[in-house]
Amino acid sequence: MQIGTTKVFLKALTETGYAFFTGTFIAIAVGIPVGILMGKSRLIDELLLPWVNMFLSAPLTALVPVMMVLFGFGMKAIVLTTTLFAIWIIVLNSRAGVLHINRSLVEMAHSFGASPMDAVLKVYFWAALPEILSGVRIGFIRGVKGVIIGQLLISIVGFGALFELYSGQFLMKHFWAVLIVLFGVSFTIAEFLAHLQRKVAYYAAQR
Repeated sequence: MQIGTTKVFLKALTETGYAFFTGTFIAIAVGIPVGILMGKSRLIDELLLPWVNMFLSAPLTALVPVMMVLFGFGMKAIVLTTTLFAIWIIVLNSRAGVLHINRSLVEMAHSFGASPMDAVLKVYFWAALPEILSGVRIGFIRGVKGVIIGQLLISIVGFGALFELYSGQFLMKHFWAVLIVLFGVSFTIAEFLAHLQRKVAYYAAQR
């Protein structure tokens, strides 16, 4: 019985981990460049900022049925729901980091012949890194919420399936065990990113 329970838990952990890390990876890969572009370009900022603020403040759970209609009831919809929860704070923090950069750094890079891409990769990204990491840390926390909501509302798999099963059968010890594991993983990731953020905080003094 214990072996069976362990296999079920590991299967749920694998499904949840895949959806979470894939969704947050997409959020990071898209959110950071978009935030940097918003900080660099006033036109792009004026076009996108109202939408970013709207999605950040909106009750995203209400959009889950839309994801189900567009992408079905499988893992793809859960991954994209995770991305939807995580991406907006990453965009805003990346934008804020770029806006706080000392413009003399950018001017110096251009005076040495840096291309726009060189400026993004070697100046904007590194100078804005403390704020970017802060956004990624909060995005990971929001991504945990997104993946569980997706697994509860879209497709009953992973930890969502365990929550549904244990609460329905009043197996509260099992329920709290899964919840504690989820909180523990979320806390560990958040603290690791907070530690990494503190390590690179010296960039803020050089801007």
